[in-house]
Amino acid sequence: MRNSFIKTILPSVIIGSVVTSLALSGLPSGSGMDKAEAAAASSASLSFSKFLENNAPKRTLRSVNGINTVTNLSSTVVLVNKQRNLPSNYVPQDLVVPQVPFSFSGPSPKKQMKKIAASALEKLFAAAKRDGIDLKAVSGYRSYATQKAIFERNASIKGEAVANKTSARPGQSEHQTGLSMDISSASVGYALEQSFGNTKEGKWLKANAPKYGFIIRYGKGQEKLTGYSYEPWHVRYVGVYIAGEITRQQLTLEQYLGQAR
Repeated sequence: MRNSFIKTILPSVIIGSVVTSLALSGLPSGSGMDKAEAAAASSASLSFSKFLENNAPKRTLRSVNGINTVTNLSSTVVLVNKQRNLPSNYVPQDLVVPQVPFSFSGPSPKKQMKKIAASALEKLFAAAKRDGIDLKAVSGYRSYATQKAIFERNASIKGEAVANKTSARPGQSEHQTGLSMDISSASVGYALEQSFGNTKEGKWLKANAPKYGFIIRYGKGQEKLTGYSYEPWHVRYVGVYIAGEITRQQLTLEQYLGQAR
């Protein structure tokens, strides 16, 4: 392996992309690795460890007007949940529309994702198409105001307690990060419902999403850990290596990041 290649992949370790996997698990070892390569590999591993340490939940939270607010807004592993809020004025700076099919026509903010996630989504959808799987994107970025309206509507229909299991309060939605997309298929009428997980499209998505840097954020049986009901349609970008590790270890994002000290 050439030193120039090693130098190229080191920055990508920081975002946990596919080359992170190569950096951490695909490098030659023993007599097949010279001193420069060994040093580069060690540097990559240390950089990734530092990245996880810097993004540990306890290091990325501060109180703002009495609200627990995340501080690593631009990170691909920013952790947002019922205890960790985004600022009400936060809008990702690099939102773009991924070139994938949507379940609806016309322009809409919810077609947007952060650029790195949008690029990964395009690769995911291309792989699905090659495998004869017809997926449609349904809902990506949502502003604080949009999430507020959604939650209040759900609460008025279902009651606040039920609404809080199936939708996020404003500031607590991953959609506001620009790193998530809801995905569905014609087999369930492009609805966002748990039966999607039993379809061939839903099963394909679960099996293949990690290869492109996505996790099923709210998994079955993880309700007590995530605070939300099972959502087989909701994928969250975290990078290929981290997505693979979370899936392999059957962890939530909270559990994975919580391992860092």
